[in-house]
Amino acid sequence: MYKVGFIGLGNMGYAILKGLLRTDSKDNFTFTEISDERKSALSKELNVKYSNNNIELIKNSKYIVLAVKPQVYKEVMEEIKEYLTPENIIITIAPGFDINTVKLLLGSNVRVVRSMPNTPALVGEGMSAVCFSDDKFENKEIEDIKNIFLSFGEIEILEEKLMDAIVPISGSSPAYIYMLIEAMADGGVLMGLPRKLAYKLASQSVLGSAKMVLETNTHPGELKDAVCSPGGTTIEAVATLEKYNFRSSIIEAMTSAYNKAKNMK
Repeated sequence: MYKVGFIGLGNMGYAILKGLLRTDSKDNFTFTEISDERKSALSKELNVKYSNNNIELIKNSKYIVLAVKPQVYKEVMEEIKEYLTPENIIITIAPGFDINTVKLLLGSNVRVVRSMPNTPALVGEGMSAVCFSDDKFENKEIEDIKNIFLSFGEIEILEEKLMDAIVPISGSSPAYIYMLIEAMADGGVLMGLPRKLAYKLASQSVLGSAKMVLETNTHPGELKDAVCSPGGTTIEAVATLEKYNFRSSIIEAMTSAYNKAKNMK
């Protein structure tokens, strides 16, 4: 029996499976994909066996990761609900689908883990938030689930009422950071830097800044102040960012993502 089966293997499912393959045997995993061509290509690339359909996968997997687009969640759950057993545990990764909604679609006895990972899982630096349904989980099962997410980054176990807030702050936020890196690199190119070098300088600066926050446990505002010399170039840049509502635009964007997540069922 496979330990983990992925229904769908898009960007997020692919990132999670790649993380798992760094820490566990390929024989513990399987997946389905709607495109036969993509299914064969992924199986060859990852050296992981695929299942012919979702029902076959359900019957032969312990943990079921619903890694399809949110728009087809209901369709997939309708297809698989009659084949689930008490041994199965459903792991969702889509925004907006709370545990009660999943149980209404799959049955009240189904055990559910609601999660929100992000795509840096692909390089082992994912950030995932996880919550459990009010069902009995064996200690081994809880450890297995933790290890699934730890295989590609960090995990926080939260109350479900906080899960929608995870979408804008970590689920969607890599996109904001990529936009920041791209904009910084564009600025560097405007000033004469080669583009490849500009991307490297911007990316490493973002990486290093994040590590400073995590490893020094210092408030980001204090770290920002330490870079801003009186009358210097950095405070000039910060003043310009404030003029154009840098921080408030990020908060507004996160609020938009949060509201969207709450209305995606």
